[in-house]
Amino acid sequence: MQPVKIDLHIHSVLSPCGDLLMTPKNIIKKAVKKNIKIIAITDHNSAKNVKVTLELARDYPITVVPGIEVETKEEVHVLCLFKKLSPLLRLQDYIYSNLPDEENDEEIFGPQIITDQNDEFVKKEKKLLATASLIGFNQLVNRVQKLKGLVIPSHVDKEFGLIKNLGLIPEDLSLPVLEIFKKTQIKDYLQEFPFLQEYNLIKNSDSHYLDEIEAQIEIILANQDADNFGINELFAFLRNRKDLIFLC
Repeated sequence: MQPVKIDLHIHSVLSPCGDLLMTPKNIIKKAVKKNIKIIAITDHNSAKNVKVTLELARDYPITVVPGIEVETKEEVHVLCLFKKLSPLLRLQDYIYSNLPDEENDEEIFGPQIITDQNDEFVKKEKKLLATASLIGFNQLVNRVQKLKGLVIPSHVDKEFGLIKNLGLIPEDLSLPVLEIFKKTQIKDYLQEFPFLQEYNLIKNSDSHYLDEIEAQIEIILANQDADNFGINELFAFLRNRKDLIFLC
């Protein structure tokens, strides 16, 4: 049986809350050192550091999932993951058109930095990313699914989480995967919310600092080569299976 370690919630320097050392290459190197096979860069309301991360990853034994973490108008955080970059960029355009017309204040939120293939800072994103968009939760889910993406509500049990903020999971939406905060005890949480047993629950690091990058779960492969387990296999696994091993 071969394990595949994954971390699908990592913030780069583009997120105003991301540490200045959270450059794409640094993130990749740290993940490889931790034997993580698949990662996703999921910055707040923007994907402008994803392309360079995909390009840099070609030189490392790691797979990068194109992603973003969107804040809906209900102040719910949602991971939106894609198999390819192009639909992610289409979603980003949609998000940008639905963000408040405000500029980032570095003194309050921190810088929002876009990097190049040399891991150098090349420009700053002026649009305020640390804010709620004008997109409703249901509206976002429908948009992402039309783009063939995977929707994973972020840390549903804590601040900015779906259950924490709304108190429920909309029954009319297809949401096979939910993210639980990494420090939550799954058994205890399932006792409080037994209906969550119907969902595929995952944990991620939600890293804002390099030292926080750590796989919280492993996917166990019984009859498949871990080296050939990529984005297509990951999406199929998360949508259909539940045999995950929680590491922390």
